[in-house]
Amino acid sequence: MRVLSGIQPTGNLHLGNYLGAIRNWVRMQDEMDDQSQCFFFLADMHSITVHEGREQRIRNVRDMAAALVAAGIDPDRSVLFNQARVPAHAELCWLLNGTARIGWLNRMTQFKDKVGKDREGASIGLFVYPVLQAADILLYNATHVPVGEDQKQHLELCRDIATKFNTDFGVDLFTLPAPIIPKESARIMSLRDGTAKMSKSDPSDMSRINLTDDDDAIMAKVKKAKSDQEMLPETAEGLVGRPEATNLVGILATLTGRTTDAVCAEFAGKGFGAFKPALGEALVATLRPIRERFLELRTDDAALDAILDKGAARAAAAAEPTLRAAYDAMGLMR
Repeated sequence: MRVLSGIQPTGNLHLGNYLGAIRNWVRMQDEMDDQSQCFFFLADMHSITVHEGREQRIRNVRDMAAALVAAGIDPDRSVLFNQARVPAHAELCWLLNGTARIGWLNRMTQFKDKVGKDREGASIGLFVYPVLQAADILLYNATHVPVGEDQKQHLELCRDIATKFNTDFGVDLFTLPAPIIPKESARIMSLRDGTAKMSKSDPSDMSRINLTDDDDAIMAKVKKAKSDQEMLPETAEGLVGRPEATNLVGILATLTGRTTDAVCAEFAGKGFGAFKPALGEALVATLRPIRERFLELRTDDAALDAILDKGAARAAAAAEPTLRAAYDAMGLMR
């Protein structure tokens, strides 16, 4: 079993990043046996679809590496690297551009959602983004890829590209990856709007819990988080139509490893005046050690670069046979 997943290195890491992806990565790493391996990468090549200054991009990559290590990713047990340090990602992406079809990419709903009415002004990179994703996965012959609802379509495209390449060139080169869909995927919403995802792009800092927030800031944000005047129900079914209440209960359930039904049962008949302090304390207990380790790690750029260099060397060694075989299958002499 070989698991691969990537995350874009963006600034202002928040609770949604941690509960939605990073914590699951740590769990998968810890459950691996000696015959299995996890590849986790920082998708800095994907990030160029949005303009960003050079120094900010470098800082974001290092900060994300620090956050992953602080959260529990072990660079000795997992392969942790950033894309740009492994040029094979870009090379295989170009080779797969000859296999992928415009019609397939035209059906990608995420592209349509991101560009809206400004299709003509959108980056070409944003359009072919899923081909690079396919290259990321197929390069390492990953058997399993953790995906959320918004990425299922891209994984299906990856499988289509792999199948067509294998068929077109009469090879059995690329493994068809299977999705890992968490039984209870954490979808963390804004503290100001229970219908919008928690995001660094929200202009209000009160909408999110940042990994750098201190204990007092976390408690203050939870206290001021949007809720409602109703009492908490006995079961999760009673939260229907109450997005803010659903979000806050869901966060506590995810943090404590319980079901939303169990959390509702504990606070049934109580208001958010009783609930929010418990949520704040759980957040502080979970995030404090991660924050302290993160703030320590992010001050040592040399150490972070050494971690990424080490991971890139391991990733490049794993990728080279697949890339070489792809060139050979296509009759491209190197």
